[in-house]
Amino acid sequence: MDHETLRADMVDGLEHALGRPLGAAVLDALGTVPRHEFVDDAYEPGSDEVAGSRVLDLRTVARMIAALDANEGDDTLVVGAGVGYTAAVLAEIVGGRHVHAVDIDRQLVHIARDNLAAAGYDAVLVDRRDGARGFPEYAPFDRVLIESAVQDVPRAIREQLSAEGRIVFPRGTTDQTLVAVEPVDDGGLEAVGEFGPVGFRPMLVDGEQPSGHERNRTRREDAEFDSQGYFAKTGWEYEWLDWDDRLDSR
Repeated sequence: MDHETLRADMVDGLEHALGRPLGAAVLDALGTVPRHEFVDDAYEPGSDEVAGSRVLDLRTVARMIAALDANEGDDTLVVGAGVGYTAAVLAEIVGGRHVHAVDIDRQLVHIARDNLAAAGYDAVLVDRRDGARGFPEYAPFDRVLIESAVQDVPRAIREQLSAEGRIVFPRGTTDQTLVAVEPVDDGGLEAVGEFGPVGFRPMLVDGEQPSGHERNRTRREDAEFDSQGYFAKTGWEYEWLDWDDRLDSR
């Protein structure tokens, strides 16, 4: 059976499996993105890992995207790019140039970029950042998806949310719940929905990522040059970006 047929069969059963409607936009996006470009074991839920990061199963991704309730043209931030699959699904809904993803792990950033390019979503911007600090150059964001467990939304991310925005994240430590929050008049965030239990790893800080963070620049760059044959097919870390052009074209 080909990938397209397998993908359609799995998406068809998602709403029944989850016991809740997902909406046409979410189902269409999940049915369009070629998951096999991002995950070797594309159609079996489980705990596969890539570069020390656990790959989310399709049901969890479906719940997160549905909870985010994004619309075409919404500027979106994904905190925790992983292998890039969630960013690709969002790109189908909001448009590739409206999706910005960050990850603290440099190796995962390379993997996500390569996967997104191979699947046709190279308009998605992926950068190596400390997720707790968000992506201020492209704020404000209409939607923010945090793919790591936190007790509360980091202040920097909260401040980068638009007035009518929404943040979806796993709240808690051992007992986690996927929640959606929106800003209120006093500057805080108010929960607007819960979307069931989840089990995410905690948000990392510099020095904790699976592939390690080398603070010595010379050693770090030497290691990156050594690995760029696989992780950066076009040369040094990333093709040159005209940042002013990306900012002006929003």
